[in-house]
Amino acid sequence: MFTRNLVLPPSGSETFFLWGPRQAGKSTLLRQHYARGLWIDLLKSDQFRRYATRPELLRLELEANPDPGRQIVIDEVQKVPALLDEVHWLMENRGLHFALCGSSARKVRRGAANLLGGRAVRYELRGVTAGELREHFDLDRLLNHGYLPRVYQADRPRRLLDAYIADYLKEEVAAEGLVRNLPAFSGFLDAAALSDTEPVNFSNIARECGVSANAVKNYFGILEDTLLGRWLPAYRKRRKRRLIGAPKFYFSDLGVVNRLARRGSVERGSELYGKAFENWVHHEIAAWIAYTEFDGELTHWRLPSGVEVDFVVGDMGLAMEAKASAVIGRHHLKGLRSLAQEHSPARRVIVCLEARGRRTADGIDVLPAAEFVRRLWGGDLV
Repeated sequence: MFTRNLVLPPSGSETFFLWGPRQAGKSTLLRQHYARGLWIDLLKSDQFRRYATRPELLRLELEANPDPGRQIVIDEVQKVPALLDEVHWLMENRGLHFALCGSSARKVRRGAANLLGGRAVRYELRGVTAGELREHFDLDRLLNHGYLPRVYQADRPRRLLDAYIADYLKEEVAAEGLVRNLPAFSGFLDAAALSDTEPVNFSNIARECGVSANAVKNYFGILEDTLLGRWLPAYRKRRKRRLIGAPKFYFSDLGVVNRLARRGSVERGSELYGKAFENWVHHEIAAWIAYTEFDGELTHWRLPSGVEVDFVVGDMGLAMEAKASAVIGRHHLKGLRSLAQEHSPARRVIVCLEARGRRTADGIDVLPAAEFVRRLWGGDLV
């Protein structure tokens, strides 16, 4: 239905890690790209047992039949971190190249030395973007179903999302021993979903979940490490007024947020639609930065008064607001205009639901959602 925008290296040319949330499409992308590669799938119980008990088998088997031009794919590599020692040796001594795929670097960091000592490039596959959907892009569907390819295409996503969340708790968290108190972590997920797109108050969430603030910080770290969410840091360069330095948190999949927060159907005109819209704009920009290897950080800008700009790309190369409104008025532009008094952003954009794009008298581009997607992925925005 769609082609992914992440470009992987040619077969046999590079060793790399491919990380991404569960069901983001990592295995599908690797099978398409390395159709003739050697595949080791640690989700299969027989292969998992074989290599978990004797990781040296990987070296012995590949030494018996080396082929430097073939990509060797190890799927779910975090399940047997000890394999990375053998991968390291085979890279250094036999010139072999691996695609190491997984949904969590946490266990790999704990069980292997330095993720191959910096010898492997890191790629990350995000959920499906509007830029990949192209003519199949349906904003309301994306904001309700989320970014997981299978769930986006499903007519009845609720059961798939419930199963996804249950599998995440069972296989990513419980099976890997990431938390001791699974019910508390499950309650934290529900509370954290309500904070999506907002500055996070650890103490408030801790009181709601009945755990310590340090435990909440650790739980957010688990969401990061298992790629279920990511922080958006605050822009820190100030010229005149004091800035708010608290980061915001964004879940990697909107469908998961909707289920955890019990949102039901997200309808246009509602506050929840606005939060979902902001999450989606963040998803598109973050994916674009990752896939194009843009050399710049994504941040947000906020004053103590509450005036803010949702996204700043690079060092003021682009300042952007996400407003799920069909009519953009002066109050929607307050943040971008306040920012211009402090800094000189190269471009100011507000992504919205207006029918046609336009530019305000002071140079702010008002872009409908579809126009934003076309310009971003066409390379015309940053």
